[in-house]
Amino acid sequence: MSSPPRIALTMGDPCGVGPEIILKALPRLREYAKPAVFGDPGVLERTARQLGLAPPAGDELRAAGELAAEDAHPGRGSRAAGEAQGRYIDCAIAACLNGEFDALVTAPINKYWLNQGGFDFPGHTEMLGDRCGGCATAMLMAGPRLRTLPLTVHVALSEVPRAITRELITGSARLLHAALREGFGIGKPRIAVAGLNPHCGDNGLFGGQEQQVIAPAVALLSREMDISGPFPGDSVFTRALRGGFDAVIGMYHDQALIPVKLLDQGDVVNVTLGLPFPRTSVDHGTAYEIAGRGAASETSLLAAVSLAARLARNRGRMINSGT
Repeated sequence: MSSPPRIALTMGDPCGVGPEIILKALPRLREYAKPAVFGDPGVLERTARQLGLAPPAGDELRAAGELAAEDAHPGRGSRAAGEAQGRYIDCAIAACLNGEFDALVTAPINKYWLNQGGFDFPGHTEMLGDRCGGCATAMLMAGPRLRTLPLTVHVALSEVPRAITRELITGSARLLHAALREGFGIGKPRIAVAGLNPHCGDNGLFGGQEQQVIAPAVALLSREMDISGPFPGDSVFTRALRGGFDAVIGMYHDQALIPVKLLDQGDVVNVTLGLPFPRTSVDHGTAYEIAGRGAASETSLLAAVSLAARLARNRGRMINSGT
């Protein structure tokens, strides 16, 4: 890809820090990408005026509706704002699918208000999979020092044991393996799989998922990739950090996200695997408590756009080379 990658940015929750971090990041993003913001012109104008920032200009703004000021009050979510944040995502997905953009980067949404606004999804990942034809997806958290993939994502902890299946493990591992090779340029990725129970169940003493589900799936996958496990969750991330693995598959959301956020908070990027285009996101939420105050950092958004641009360039090279 010789020209700068075209990046679609969704504004996220108009009541959160999304508008602010996008406006703060835009001057830096223009140095290596062609960004366009899918959001609300009025919210961006008001935020820019309040914080002394420059709003997007010309084709950098893709208007996707306009909220009344009372429905987009910083720090106070609303049903109208929930519907708006879903609409921004839908418009940006459509533009990526029709080839207008090379990658999608999303600012944080509020999942409660997204649902109240009529979008019945637990998060971005599930909505993206649905809008892209029901394709299988997985969430990769990529930091400078550690990459982790939660096998189950927005699932109650009590439901996790039932949600873990051989099919889910094999499907997620294949998506991860392909992403590490094609997106991150790792020729022979080494993947570790964490166990679910303490000490990997101690031969069934604390649970049988490792013996009954996880180990058989890993054995099947080991015929096609360098993958091993299950390993105890209290040690496998340290082994990866020391260079033993290129990524770790955790069994549930917090098991996979806590170590990477603890190590690299602010530089971690959420990557959706399995889509027909690269998608990344920030590693934080809407931060209602500081919205509209000028205190939000754009660091995570800059990291998300930088990785999206890299993934788009690598994808373009692979397409051009026919691999």
